[in-house]
Amino acid sequence: MTDVSVPVPEPRPGDTPPAPDDWRTLPDLAARALGGSVLAANDESFAEKESLIRPYPVLHQSHTFGHKGQLYDGWETRRRREPGHDWALVRLGAPGIIHGITIDTAYFTGNYPPRISVDACRIDGHPALTETLDAPWRPLVPISEAKGDSVNEYTVNDPRRYTHVRLNMHPDGGIARLRVHGTPVPDPKGFADLPLDLAALTNGAAITGASNAFYSNPIGAIMPGLPTSQADGWETARRREPGHEWLDVRLAGRGVIRIAELDTTHLKHNAPGHAAIEAHDGDTAFELLPRTSLQPDTPHRFALDNDRPATSVRLNIYPDGGMARLRLYGRLTDEALAEMRRRFAAA
Repeated sequence: MTDVSVPVPEPRPGDTPPAPDDWRTLPDLAARALGGSVLAANDESFAEKESLIRPYPVLHQSHTFGHKGQLYDGWETRRRREPGHDWALVRLGAPGIIHGITIDTAYFTGNYPPRISVDACRIDGHPALTETLDAPWRPLVPISEAKGDSVNEYTVNDPRRYTHVRLNMHPDGGIARLRVHGTPVPDPKGFADLPLDLAALTNGAAITGASNAFYSNPIGAIMPGLPTSQADGWETARRREPGHEWLDVRLAGRGVIRIAELDTTHLKHNAPGHAAIEAHDGDTAFELLPRTSLQPDTPHRFALDNDRPATSVRLNIYPDGGMARLRLYGRLTDEALAEMRRRFAAA
């Protein structure tokens, strides 16, 4: 379960990405679940670098000491006695445009860095670590003040697509978590004319609204991989009034959806009784999946008799409950694929 809030927009699904002002609600491009990795650090004498992108809240128990001192759920370097600064290199799981950086120094009180900075670079493909270290880095967040035992937030205004970030501590210290919020910009070379999941976050889809996000961030419904627990997906509060709950998804691009997968895995006593999908092509709406009964703890796969393209969908669940994953397989239109190629080249 996460405590990330999701805005509730107007009833119609939106067709444009969230504004940069809302960057705190955008996905974490460095998330391990998306394939993010902490590749290297110049020092991790007290606590390992991999902690930076752990998905769960920071854990801490005071007066617990190991061979290297107090145990921290974070990355901590030694006390620097020479000029310079410490750094950690992170590969983004979903390369894209970065709108904001969160640096959490939870429980680092006398050993946090007083200043930080963040650099970024773009290296497409699968570069070796040596290539990444020698890449041309651009400043993303200039040297800025940071507070201890706090969530430090930094807005980024840069339209470029990046694949890696470098977190710098000036001069040394400890950081618990790093979050890189942004908009994924996938490489369309991997799509060609193949069927793909038009609702996948890693393909460029996005959650644009939800009627209720009480138990978990709805972005989980379009994350890659199989759901790992009841908290891994979208789950609403119990509805006590007439009506139903809904989730809006902007597709990766305009495309024709032929297969819908609605996965209620791990939702044993809180799955929806029924679901339906309404598709939108701009301002035109049509029924993609009629109201259909669902089973708990079950992956459902529906073949759709559909030849109409869509730009976004609304998943309706009756009356409430959860959805671990939503997959919508189809093909991009030629125009959408061309636009994706243009955007990739421009970023």
